[in-house]
Parts: sequence; C-alpha cells; structure tokens
Amino acid sequence: MSVVLCNVASATGNDNNNNNDNISEESNPVTIYRCRAPIASLDCMEEFSGRSTSLGSNPAIPVRNNATTTPGLRYKNLGKSGMRVSNVGLGTWPIFSPGVSEDQAEAILRLAVDSGINLFDLSEAHSGTRAEIELGKIIQKAGWKRTSYIITTKIYWSTKSEERGLSRKHIIESVQASLQRLQLSYIDIVLVHKADSMCPMEEIVRAMNYVISQGWSMYWGTARWSPVEIMEAYTNCRQFNCVTPIVEQAEYHMFCREKAELYLPEMYNKIGVGFMAWGPLSMCLGDTQNGERLWLPKGSFKTKSQSYSWTEDEVNKEERLEETRRMYDKARDISNLAEKLGCNAMQLSIAWSLKHEPVQCLLLGATSPEQLHQSLQALQLLPRLSTGVMLEIERILDNKPVRPPPISTLALR
Repeated sequence: MSVVLCNVASATGNDNNNNNDNISEESNPVTIYRCRAPIASLDCMEEFSGRSTSLGSNPAIPVRNNATTTPGLRYKNLGKSGMRVSNVGLGTWPIFSPGVSEDQAEAILRLAVDSGINLFDLSEAHSGTRAEIELGKIIQKAGWKRTSYIITTKIYWSTKSEERGLSRKHIIESVQASLQRLQLSYIDIVLVHKADSMCPMEEIVRAMNYVISQGWSMYWGTARWSPVEIMEAYTNCRQFNCVTPIVEQAEYHMFCREKAELYLPEMYNKIGVGFMAWGPLSMCLGDTQNGERLWLPKGSFKTKSQSYSWTEDEVNKEERLEETRRMYDKARDISNLAEKLGCNAMQLSIAWSLKHEPVQCLLLGATSPEQLHQSLQALQLLPRLSTGVMLEIERILDNKPVRPPPISTLALR
C-alpha cells in the first residue's frame, strides 16, 4: 500500500486553528491530506468532488454500528475560544419528547457519539427538566469520558412561571439545579435564553462570571439575543472585568437569514462571539392541491390571531395567501433541485446551512437513529454544492439579506 502526502491550504479565516490530519482509506493508494481541520475541511472535500455519492431519500439506509467518524464532519473553535466543537451538534429537544422511549433516546445518543458528534444541546424551555435527567442517566450508563463531550444548557426565564427573570439568585439556582439533574461537576457552556429587560445587564454578567469562577461552567453564551443586547453584555463584561460570552445560538435556515448573515459575522469579527445555528429541521410537511408533499419552515406562516378591522382583515388575508403561494413555489423548486442532486430537501437544507462559513456548529435533532443517520448523510453533499448550485439556490429563494443603506443625519434635518 502506497501513501501519498500532499498539503491542502484553506482559503478561509475561520479554519486557521484546524491542524489535524484528514485520512481517506476508501481505496489504494491511500491519500493523506495534511489539512487544518481534524477530520475533513470543506476545502479538502473539494478533492473528492469527482466521487459521485448518491445520498438518496431512502429511509432504509442501514445505520453504522462501528465507531467511525462521519465523512465531512470536522471540528471548529467555538467563537474565538479554545473550545473545539463538531460542526454538527445534537439538539435534544425532540430526543426526549414524550413519543420517544428511553431505549430509542439512548440509541440516538450512542449513534451521535459513534459518528463523531461531541456537542449536546439542552433546553429547559423545550423539553423541560426531563432532558437533563435522562441525558445524565445515559452518560453515566455509557461511561463516556467527561473530556470527550460538550454539554450546553440554557437558563430559561418565563413570565408564566414563578421562577422568572435573570437575577443573580435565579441564575445561580438554575445552574446548580442543572448540575444536580445532569449528575455532572460542571457544564461546558451555559446559555442565557432570551435577555431580561427587567434585570440590569451588569447583574447578569456578574452572575455569569461568578458561575464560571466557581467552576460550575467553563463558558457562557446567549440564545435569541439581539446584536444590540450582545454588544451591551460585552461592554459590561469589559467594564467590570468579567468573562465575555463566546457564542450566540440563533435560528438559521433558507427562510431565516438576516441576523445570521448580516450581524453575527460582525459580532464574531469584533468581539469574538461565535454562531451556533438551529433551524434546518424545524420544518413541517405541507400538502399542495395536487397531492405533492413539500418541506416548509414552520415560521413561514402567521398562526397567531390578530385583531383587524373587516377591510384590513381581507387585505391581510390576500397577502397571506399570496405569501403562501410564493413559499410553496420556492419549496417545490428546492425539492426538485435536491432530487437532481440525489438527496432530499432536508439534506439539502442542512448542507446549505453548513456551507456558510459563519456557522460554527449546526444543531440537528432526531426521533430515531435512522433519522439522525439520514441527516448526517447531508455532510457528504457539501463538496457537490458548487458555486453554480449555490447561485441556483439563491435564484430560487430570492431572499438574500441586504444591509439597509446608512442614513445621514444631515439629510434628516
């Protein structure tokens, strides 16, 4: 067996810290790519573009039982910290939903670990405290080394509960309760889920700094914060010599792009806040009049009742119907394009999100090992998303966000 060594240089700035080797053992001779990503960078994957791999949409693809890293999975530094996370993380909100058994949840988590995923995201807001309890049990049963996985959990406040707000008391008590449920000595990243306008930002950042100084958490970040709120938190951290946040968790998919593409890259370049995305799987199946079934984002349609006058209601009804028609047309075109690429619309959505460099970790969810396996196959689609394919997707979506032009204060006078 011959071994060929070659150097592959990355053209992107965010891959400067990826220093490990990429090894392909598919055929002889074996080519070892000296890359700056530990598994496979997108630049290295371009070398494999000649190998056409049909992903398909067959749900009966067998699940691998051996502990081999998924092709295309790589590791990145989260924000400008030293923590390295897999570019695909596992969101636990569907895994610990009422319809999934304990054995099924354990099988999903074991498949994730065997596939190379090292980040598990928890949210009390979605799955309650059950997720932390069940995940803690599975970790203890599996006996995974604490250094081999990363846990992120959220401090969630709600006006519907008695324990509300982001006071120092609530933050410390919430972190201690999560540690007890998880049966862990520390949490890797504590995310503050939504900002609290009723609590001073100084109190929030000082409380998070105390949590880290006590060793209960290694880092902290935000979820669903606006760029203005993130910058305010960073400024307070600098002013009071506190640990700054390293990541923002936000929605990002083909139909939700503005925040992720316009403002979060700026946050990363200025203050080192990374981007953890969720959303490609927050889709629902819709039925068209001719019986076709398409993937559509749940947030695309307004479901909340609003009070209008009779004429306003009629006008808005027509606007919503027209918006629905446009959305169906775009979804149909995306599905047709995915079929040409040999995958389904969900896999194309996952690959499209990962293709954007600001996404350092994309959270996926699953209710079965087969579903997770199918989602992970989207990683093999990355080298086939050429410039031409990406331009075709842009043409179909026609929603590329554009920063509004600056307004001169002199012109307003």
